[in-house]
Amino acid sequence: GRLTGEAAEAARAALTLTDEMARLGEADVLIEAVIEDLEVKRQVFARLDAVAKPGALLATNTSYLDIDPIAAATGRPEAVVGLHFFSPAHVMKLLEVVPGRSSGAEAVATGLAVARALGKQPVQAGNAFGFIGNRIYAAYRGASEFLLEEGALPQEVDAALEGFGFAMGPFAVADLSGLDIAWRMRQQQAPQRDPRARYVEIPDLLCAAGRLGRKTGAGYYRYDEDGKRQPDPAVEALIAEARARKGITPRALAPEEIRSRVLAALVNEAGLVLEEGVAARPGDVDVVLVNGYGFPRWTGGPLHWAGQQDPAKLAADCAQAVADFGPQKKAADLAGLGILAAADKA
Repeated sequence: GRLTGEAAEAARAALTLTDEMARLGEADVLIEAVIEDLEVKRQVFARLDAVAKPGALLATNTSYLDIDPIAAATGRPEAVVGLHFFSPAHVMKLLEVVPGRSSGAEAVATGLAVARALGKQPVQAGNAFGFIGNRIYAAYRGASEFLLEEGALPQEVDAALEGFGFAMGPFAVADLSGLDIAWRMRQQQAPQRDPRARYVEIPDLLCAAGRLGRKTGAGYYRYDEDGKRQPDPAVEALIAEARARKGITPRALAPEEIRSRVLAALVNEAGLVLEEGVAARPGDVDVVLVNGYGFPRWTGGPLHWAGQQDPAKLAADCAQAVADFGPQKKAADLAGLGILAAADKA
């Protein structure tokens, strides 16, 4: 009901489908969206470089990967940028525009213009693993996984964060997105993983058991014929076995502790993203997390929210979050960044 029949027909008439790479030479903007595999993307960009016309923008829809080796597969790295769309792309307004080391100003400007022409909310992000959003969300998800090891169940973590204002908790989101995407990324990162980092094997065990989320009918939850999620005793047993292998005695976690620990991990990572220049300003982080990851809009975003909290308590919560991740984890200087200034004046 959003389009008239005439408008829908005009849109269909304007769409040309092809499976011939050579036809792409007619396009001004080429956006690649193949699997998150660096070598596959490099191969695609080498082929695009051979057919794209001079001045065309070559964009990769990568969620995590370094733009530079993708651009280096072409003879025109200045024409390559990242355009990270969020799923489902026809609904989600956020679009991260990611320049690589060699991206030209014209390519970046074109990427931003394409975003606006598509009705998206563009945010320019630095070329670092996961950019702004996925980098921060990985910390949020990781802190949630720690709680599973310690005694919480997926439905308890999700309920606590949905109670804060998220439309869906992290485990419901993981099931919706598909657990295999993050699994594949963890497998690729395994050789570089810091041995001091705390690692939770529960998501890997679910994937190995074929529980990939909604698309397989089971992930952290099982799903009935109507797609409604249900707690699954099989998942509880798998989590209990994972705890036992590590010698962890489970304990009850109150919703307040769940929320404070997960949100502190998110805020600390957001601070690191600012310190490292991956995000240019706090507002960019807030726009990304609100528009791409469901952080409650009424809060103004995680860093705006952090500025309204008691600074001493938030600092203590962030220190605990850093310790949870392991000795390799850095603590963000939230006071130095001015994130806690609003709370100091409150």
